[in-house]
Amino acid sequence: GCSSSFRECRGCRGDEGRVLLSSGPSRWLSGGGGTTTMVPVLDALWEDRDVRFDISFQQMKVRSGEALIDCLDSIEDTKGNNGDKGRLLVTNLRIIWHSLAIPRVNLSVGYNCIINITTRTANSKLRGQTEALYILTKCNNTRFEFIFTSVVPGSPRLFTTVIAVHRAYETSKIYRDLKLRGALIQNKQLRLLPQEQVYDKINGVWNLSSDQGNLGTFFITNVRIVWHANMNDSFNVSIPYLQIRSIKIRDSKFGLALVIESSQQSGGYVLGFKIDPVEKLQEAVKEINSLHKVYSTCPIFGVQYEMEEKPQPLEDLTVEQVQDDVEIEPEEPTDAFVAYFADTNKQHDREPVYSEELGLAVEKLKDGFTLQGLWEVMS
Repeated sequence: GCSSSFRECRGCRGDEGRVLLSSGPSRWLSGGGGTTTMVPVLDALWEDRDVRFDISFQQMKVRSGEALIDCLDSIEDTKGNNGDKGRLLVTNLRIIWHSLAIPRVNLSVGYNCIINITTRTANSKLRGQTEALYILTKCNNTRFEFIFTSVVPGSPRLFTTVIAVHRAYETSKIYRDLKLRGALIQNKQLRLLPQEQVYDKINGVWNLSSDQGNLGTFFITNVRIVWHANMNDSFNVSIPYLQIRSIKIRDSKFGLALVIESSQQSGGYVLGFKIDPVEKLQEAVKEINSLHKVYSTCPIFGVQYEMEEKPQPLEDLTVEQVQDDVEIEPEEPTDAFVAYFADTNKQHDREPVYSEELGLAVEKLKDGFTLQGLWEVMS
């Protein structure tokens, strides 16, 4: 059996019916008879969770809730476009670099992919040997390294802004991620986040994580839904609207229940709550749907950083890509991201060896790498 805890109850299929967090159909839910209300799902958020190269002009635009924090001109992409002067745009979700000469040469790095940010010496074609910003990332099990150099001597903004905004992102995940057993409650009251407002507090809400259930309190805010047990404040869950896939009123062995399904990104959890009477349950669902709709129009991502001087809007800083009047021969395709593969220990080319698979001499692969694995990355 599994104990009555959020994390341990994920995927539990025992007769106890503890499915507060479950990744599939629940024993305590019946097939029909209940009223179902679907919540519109936010567009898949990729800006902070992906590394992309040579993106379209449309993808360079800020999405709803994304804000431009700083714009740094005269920034060189030393790793992939050494000698090419460009512009670095810092938003609350990602950094975007694009070449000033050829705007379609660009990259977008989401903060959620960043493993480490540091400063090191780099060799720049525009500045020579100088201090540069090193960013190590991991996306889809592939590591990429980025090196940015400011062409303007003595300017610390490249380092201070990017590092500070990334720190603000890391410390505000409660706005964006489903959180279990967090420090959410103080003196029986919800610890409010900046920009957060409580719209409703509902007492006497049971979660359906055990046969007996756990009696607790529900908070509905403009950012998330929070439930905590009355007997143990640390037994709680915070569900941001960003991660809600659907909200339903379903029949259960406990009667009509509020069922919240979280996004696949957050684990595809199913959370069940019992609110009596039914009229109060219906009012709660209506209110959650209304607040979710407002949130979907303009999400609050929680990344707060103020610049002394406000940058221009991103639309004024990006140049729309123009179709070149040239025909490119497709015989030798190249991949923009290849230049950014992180291989920090490589000082020189490894010795060539004969490959039985290819029938060619190739550079010896690093330990743990296979040709098949490299083909899978390319595809």
